[in-house]
Amino acid sequence: MDAREMFARLIKCEAGGEGEAGMKAVATVVMNRVRVAYGEYHRVCQGDLRRVIEQMCQFSCLKTVIGGVENTQNIWVATPEEIHYQVADWAMGGGIHTGAGSASLWYMNPFNPQCPNFFPYNKTGYWFTRIHQHCFYNPMPAYSDT
Repeated sequence: MDAREMFARLIKCEAGGEGEAGMKAVATVVMNRVRVAYGEYHRVCQGDLRRVIEQMCQFSCLKTVIGGVENTQNIWVATPEEIHYQVADWAMGGGIHTGAGSASLWYMNPFNPQCPNFFPYNKTGYWFTRIHQHCFYNPMPAYSDT
């Protein structure tokens, strides 16, 4: 599977129910990780989309088992539709969802009306905005040391 298809599958799996705006916001975060010039994503992924997607412990949609239970919602079974390819192409072509912004490096669904102030849990990101079910986080200065 090439990086474009993997990205389209990730978009469907992570944000397929969030509408076009939600999918574009999630895609923006993924591409922000590709483009960031410092910190863990720069050091580990080196500007490579596939490395960003496959980085360990980043996206639950890459796991076939979560907490000992089969994860039936994963990129290996999520067949992308045209809209998912369109969003992937848009993001790879430089599109940035203005709500998520050009700095957000993380998103999460808290399954709660409130977004935690900090994420990930090593407190390197601060809450920026919420788009549909996902909370988006920008890096704090501590991220550069990761």
